[in-house]
Amino acid sequence: MKLDIAYPTRREDIVFRDLVEKYAKTQPDRIFAQFEDGSIWTWGELREKAVHIARGLRALGVSQGDHVISWQPTSADAIRTWFGINYLGAVYVPFNTAYRGGVLEHVVWLSDAKLAVVHADLLGRMGEVNPHDVKTIVAVGGEARPVEGYEVLDQAALSPGPPPGADEAPPELERPIEPWDNQSMIFTSGTTGPSKGVLSSYKQLGMSGNILYYWLTADDRALVNLPLFHISGTTLLTRMLAIGGSIAVVESFRTEEFWSVIRRLGVTCTLMMGSISTFLMKLPEDDDQRNSPLKSVLIPPLTSEVIAYAKRIGVDWYTTFSMTEANVPLISRPNPEKPGTCGRIRRGAEVRIVDEHDNEVPVGAVGELIIRDDEPWALCSGYHKNPEATAKAWRNGWFHTGDAVRRDDDGDFYFVDRLKDAIRRRGENISSYEVEVEVNAHPDVREAAAIAVASEHGEDEVMVVVMPVEGRTIDPKALVEFLIPRMPHFMVPRYVRVMKELPRTPTTKVQKVRLREAGVTDDTFDREAAGIRVRRHSFRKSA
Repeated sequence: MKLDIAYPTRREDIVFRDLVEKYAKTQPDRIFAQFEDGSIWTWGELREKAVHIARGLRALGVSQGDHVISWQPTSADAIRTWFGINYLGAVYVPFNTAYRGGVLEHVVWLSDAKLAVVHADLLGRMGEVNPHDVKTIVAVGGEARPVEGYEVLDQAALSPGPPPGADEAPPELERPIEPWDNQSMIFTSGTTGPSKGVLSSYKQLGMSGNILYYWLTADDRALVNLPLFHISGTTLLTRMLAIGGSIAVVESFRTEEFWSVIRRLGVTCTLMMGSISTFLMKLPEDDDQRNSPLKSVLIPPLTSEVIAYAKRIGVDWYTTFSMTEANVPLISRPNPEKPGTCGRIRRGAEVRIVDEHDNEVPVGAVGELIIRDDEPWALCSGYHKNPEATAKAWRNGWFHTGDAVRRDDDGDFYFVDRLKDAIRRRGENISSYEVEVEVNAHPDVREAAAIAVASEHGEDEVMVVVMPVEGRTIDPKALVEFLIPRMPHFMVPRYVRVMKELPRTPTTKVQKVRLREAGVTDDTFDREAAGIRVRRHSFRKSA
């Protein structure tokens, strides 16, 4: 039996501009957001800031339907930018702050944007890639420095005229923003090719947030501490926006500060995905945990250890299956007790588990999860500038997730594995292809294969198996040092194994399955054991 979960579908209940206008009028003094530094935005102030940024973007030539890049850490500036873009009916295109080199150039091309709002710390990376259609950069969070190939403007360019006020009118629209209009383009890692730009409608994002956190009310406060360039970082905000609730905004997850943030900011709900719960379980119990206002958590994947941990800290727990391209076909009831489950089918979703020919498999058998929905525009609108990938994913009228699952006799679904070669490390989906492209750029590397190996923290670590150019040798330490400035920090391989020849199929394809079976061998180089640690860029300023 499908779970009966309500979700909004009307324009006034899911289009961001309509929602902000509604709550700014009905509850202007109620808190919308509280930030790490203690500052607060009310709903009335959220509207003022969104309208002011929208007018600034309009003055810079942005029109309804245009794509605008936002390349920033999770922050007040990033939220201002996001809402300003959507207030115009423009499309929000967030970039991962770890992008650089070839990956960055690819998404700049894919964005089709003429204007980018970029954190000042990231300006130098923009100067290293082809600007394609991007003409103008607005620098936020620091000094606007010249970057060759672009017009770089100070943050003041987004705030023309007098300071924002309650009487400032939003820019006029060519037509109303509709639920089927594109709200965002979020990049999801490619597995057999470069990253893809997922076009999501207001309806898709609205349904995702409201279904994922269906139990929350306007009295809850949700923690937004994951990147806004991932779907996982946006859905809690979307739910609170829909119901007039509030959010607590922190730049990133930090294990040692997590519980003090929960208590200090009055957080009642959060997402503990992947390795986050693993890190938290290892903390000793203290007063911050025992006196926490936290009431509920969404935890995918759900293990027996996670269930025990949720009971220990005294919260309700839920789990799910979701992805950037879809909304939420599977969701659990409160406090599921079956380890590994990702929930049951919800009302409105259609789900099948199929073999390689799209024939349904028996209950208990493993197959690929494919989905569709009763509501139009409930799933992604396709991959931007990639009709082949769109057609492949949507073949036979169903969206193919690429994930292997099974179902038990009770109707509970279980995630088994990824059918693709994607690697998932610390909450990031990593394309083996994109890793291989950068590794193969090293002059001593003839060919490379990137694979996932198990991590002691849960999820995966990145391993590359490399074959040297004839007559040369590969120094694994030097290879890692070569890669650090060329790729996001989370993509830098931890393990490097050198082989004279890679195992191949009769059609000369590399047999990654054999490399994964071998895993970390005695002759594998471990950069962490060698003292090479790669960390994300910190946007926190010292006092």
